[in-house]
Amino acid sequence: MRPFRQFVVKVHSRCNLACDYCYVYEMADQRWRTRPRVMSPEVVERTAERIAEHAHAHGLAEVEVVLHGGEPLLAGPSVIEHVVAAVRSRVPAAVSVQTNGTLLDRPFLEVLRALDVRVGVSLDGDAEATARHRGPSHAAVVAGLDLLREPGFRPLFAGLLSVVDPRNDPVRTYEALLEFSPPTVDFLLPHGNWSAPPPGSGYAAWLIAVFDRWYDAPVRETGVRLFEEIAHVLLGGRSRVEGVGLSPALQVVVETDGTIEQSDILASAFEGAAATGLHVARDPFDAALRLPDVRARQAGLAGLPAACRACDLRAVCGGGLRAHRYRDGAGFDRPSVYCAELYRLIRHVRRRLARDVERVS
Repeated sequence: MRPFRQFVVKVHSRCNLACDYCYVYEMADQRWRTRPRVMSPEVVERTAERIAEHAHAHGLAEVEVVLHGGEPLLAGPSVIEHVVAAVRSRVPAAVSVQTNGTLLDRPFLEVLRALDVRVGVSLDGDAEATARHRGPSHAAVVAGLDLLREPGFRPLFAGLLSVVDPRNDPVRTYEALLEFSPPTVDFLLPHGNWSAPPPGSGYAAWLIAVFDRWYDAPVRETGVRLFEEIAHVLLGGRSRVEGVGLSPALQVVVETDGTIEQSDILASAFEGAAATGLHVARDPFDAALRLPDVRARQAGLAGLPAACRACDLRAVCGGGLRAHRYRDGAGFDRPSVYCAELYRLIRHVRRRLARDVERVS
């Protein structure tokens, strides 16, 4: 068993946007309706104690804590201050917040700067691309990003997260994100599975167009995590994110009510897919490490479906995200619903890298 190193803490369970692709609110698992809106002070303290307990038990010098939701900034500065102080008073922690950006204003950024909390912002591209799924939120996010890019706040900027929609022009979308000079961009495939397929097609072609624009730039404009991780594994390294490569999953989630869960994107598969039956009030995180589903997510090649184990790109793809392998009645024992798209993308990246490696060797 490998210890958890990233703790996703759901400080608020509701959101001020209604993104139509949201796996929390729009997909199979609707348990969010029964959870408290805001994590209570008692749950904050117990969560911090459990994180420190886990870190000390496994000799971790530092942990990563991601404040999440819902929209975490809806919890307000005092709750975020409490979580950060409660964790850091017990164990060294790098803390970040993943936000839709609409509530980023100068006072909130002053608080986050004082706490040394990095900020990741979700944005799907230009105003047209953003409105397709996230409503008329683009102007508010841009206002927040403009503040975040100011010299005094710029060190907090962790990057942008963008959900792929093949209907949006890929290069225009990428260049719209580049306008904010993000240190990195995360392109995510919309969550879906074999029983609830993602919308449309053409994801590989879209990502390949962005990859070529990114890779061929005369100077490095930003990092693109998906492309960097694929390239890193192709060149013999190990992946640092779930959904690429065979590295073990090291993330665990704490909901606002204190329940301990697996990756929350499993909410896209079926109700209770992420459930562990554990709670920070009574259970250590080690109890989650012993669960069969968590062991499977840490088993590398042995944890993949048979079809994936026979694939020539298995070490790079790693079967994709576990949530994307689900099918009613069959569980997760099949390739990703994005299998063909991932295969095409990885082969393209491999060809581009191979040509350049050959050129300089």
